[in-house]
Amino acid sequence: MPAAPVITIDGPGGSGKGTVSRLVAERLGWHFLESGALYRLVGLSAMKRHVALDDEPALSRISAQLNAEFDPRGGESAPILLDGLNVVKDLRGELVGAAASRVAVLPGVRRALLDRQRAFRRPPGLVADGRDMGTVIFPDAELKIFLDASPFERAQRRYKQLKDKGMDVSLEALLRDIEERDLRDRGREMAPMRPAEDAIQIDTTSMTIAAVVDRILQLWQARCA
Repeated sequence: MPAAPVITIDGPGGSGKGTVSRLVAERLGWHFLESGALYRLVGLSAMKRHVALDDEPALSRISAQLNAEFDPRGGESAPILLDGLNVVKDLRGELVGAAASRVAVLPGVRRALLDRQRAFRRPPGLVADGRDMGTVIFPDAELKIFLDASPFERAQRRYKQLKDKGMDVSLEALLRDIEERDLRDRGREMAPMRPAEDAIQIDTTSMTIAAVVDRILQLWQARCA
């Protein structure tokens, strides 16, 4: 029997899956897995060690030996430790995000992180956010969601988020970056980003975060009825 129920929330960057997943986990009182943070940690660790982002053997070793700790509260600003140092601010940067997207296409890296992600499954339940949570990591999840939105809407969201943090960014560059990441994520050989066959797809382009969260909780309650 599975250790605990799982809700997977997959989708491309900017679809709202990170914020939505945290809020759903909070409302249910469950644990939360931000799988993208693991790939960002691998990318950041590689950058600190001056390891090329296409050196699969070296990146696989980094992934297998990753010395990382997550705060159990799982909030966006909650500490994430790499080699004992809080690197949460570094992880949210665009350079690390781009590095994560590049290392995530490597089969050796994905294999090394597989069991680590599955270990997050524990009572009373888990909400898992990522790109292959419902297809690869938790194929037996009780509820699978795939969030999406237009590339332009996702770029606008990211633009506003970074501007609110006082960062100087270009909407055009963000849109180009999102489209390039989508191509990498959907076209990678191992675990390409796609909705699971039994996933419920939600287009968040014209929806508020609160509306998406309520919709997912309604779907979960219906499953439990």
